[in-house]
Amino acid sequence: MANNTQHYKRVILAGVGGPEALEVITAPLPEPEPGEVRIKVQATGISFADVACRLGKYPTAPTRPFTPGYDLAGVVDALGAGVTGLNVGQPVAAILPKFGANAEYVTVPEALVVPMPEGLDPAAAVSIVLNYLTAHRLLHKTASVQPGERVLVHSAAGGVGTALLELGRIAELALYGTASQAKHDLLQQYGATPIDYRSEDFVARIGELTNGEGVDVVMDAVGGEVFRRSYGILRRGGRLISYGYLSAASGGPLTVPVTLLRVYLYRLRPDGKRTLFYGSTPPMARSDNAWYRETLGELLRLLHAGQITPVIGARFPLDEVADAHALFDEKAVRGKIVLVNAE
Repeated sequence: MANNTQHYKRVILAGVGGPEALEVITAPLPEPEPGEVRIKVQATGISFADVACRLGKYPTAPTRPFTPGYDLAGVVDALGAGVTGLNVGQPVAAILPKFGANAEYVTVPEALVVPMPEGLDPAAAVSIVLNYLTAHRLLHKTASVQPGERVLVHSAAGGVGTALLELGRIAELALYGTASQAKHDLLQQYGATPIDYRSEDFVARIGELTNGEGVDVVMDAVGGEVFRRSYGILRRGGRLISYGYLSAASGGPLTVPVTLLRVYLYRLRPDGKRTLFYGSTPPMARSDNAWYRETLGELLRLLHAGQITPVIGARFPLDEVADAHALFDEKAVRGKIVLVNAE
């Protein structure tokens, strides 16, 4: 009897190490369960979380082997029983709270699937999903920014960094960003004042740029010593928000426990400053589903209207996921690295 089972490709992370720890395998095509949607993935992103999982430095990584990837854009391919709000062939975007998006097909609960306007470039759309949702929540919920406030963004040329700058410009903030000299032109496109973290002391430079007043908000994706030194440049009432630990991916120690302790201890200081720890955006797609659906829908409409333009650093076929991770490791990329599937 002929075997009519359909198959698809997905990335798996089986061990810890360099990009060679990633493989692309073939597996039977999953069927959507009741309440689920099967999506044909057109584009899926690579994030710092994926790299940290590969390096064995992500605190909540799933048990290996697993398929990495949090975000995707594609079209509805099949509907499980009870799904009524979507149609086969409809363009959609989604976050997967527990990874799994780096594949040709995925099954996702309907509540996590957000329709998107027709005609969007899937690579641009997926560059909005995780990065811009994170940036939006950091600015408007965690930091509660107000027009005219001064905001310093560390690692400002990355996917979330550029999203913070673009949404920060829309929010009428005074922006500063740390990045290597080669990426300063990108920061300037968003109206941000660039600071070369390799050749300049960002603490001294912020002091010069603000006449010693400091900033209202620091967005810290680096952790470690950068977090500690950033506290000193906050004005009274300022907010220091830790949302990553890039220093660990560069060979440094895993700083999450230390950062959490610092966040708590710094809160005890009677100096009018605040420290906050931002967790992971993907679980919020479930825990704050109304916010997720409303905000992602609005961001996709802004993309369609040309009011925001995410930076796509590179596009790779799914089969070249190891090369995509190698590029991420080089720290030479601007914006988002995207895996694309053939139509």
